[in-house]
Amino acid sequence: MKLKVCGMKFSKNIDEVGRLQPDFMGFIFWPNTKRFFSERKIILPKNIKKVGVFVNQDLEFIKYKVKEFNLDYVQLHGDEDLKFCNSVHSFTKTIKVFHLDNNFDFQKLIPFENSADYFLFDTKSGSFGGSGMKFEWDILKKYNLKTSFFLSGGIDIGDLKKILELKKMKIPIFGIDINSKFELRPGLKNKFKIENLINKLKK
Repeated sequence: MKLKVCGMKFSKNIDEVGRLQPDFMGFIFWPNTKRFFSERKIILPKNIKKVGVFVNQDLEFIKYKVKEFNLDYVQLHGDEDLKFCNSVHSFTKTIKVFHLDNNFDFQKLIPFENSADYFLFDTKSGSFGGSGMKFEWDILKKYNLKTSFFLSGGIDIGDLKKILELKKMKIPIFGIDINSKFELRPGLKNKFKIENLINKLKK
């Protein structure tokens, strides 16, 4: 089970969390969020994948940020259509986000399977993530596509048992994406709580 820590913002905190060796760290380049990343550089251990998060933003802007920060992945977190996803996927690895509710139809994701390395399932809400809300995870039992995915949406340490149970059911959960439940304030992560989660994941 991979771990992605998203919504990193502050240089010192990025260094603290980086020392814990999560698999992925996410940096939000969308300005309409309290977790907007505005630092000039990202310094991480080489084995941690850098993910740039974008929401309905211009293709050339995304290309620029990929080059500027040497991003390993682009996470498309908005309403990007298939054509746009294909364009981004042509020059970088991608994670395409879909916002789920209890009536979500996974079959509509089939066309996106060739334009994303992973999907990410977040909770449908009035905003583009960071709500701290969960969707009904049992809907994942209906997922029968080949693309593995990150599970997101209000995940806390106490949810780990349920997530591991779902994974045992052959549901292709590649990793979990944590954010608001592991913060002291928006963008500032609680390194001790993340360390506790990592230790539990290793068991």
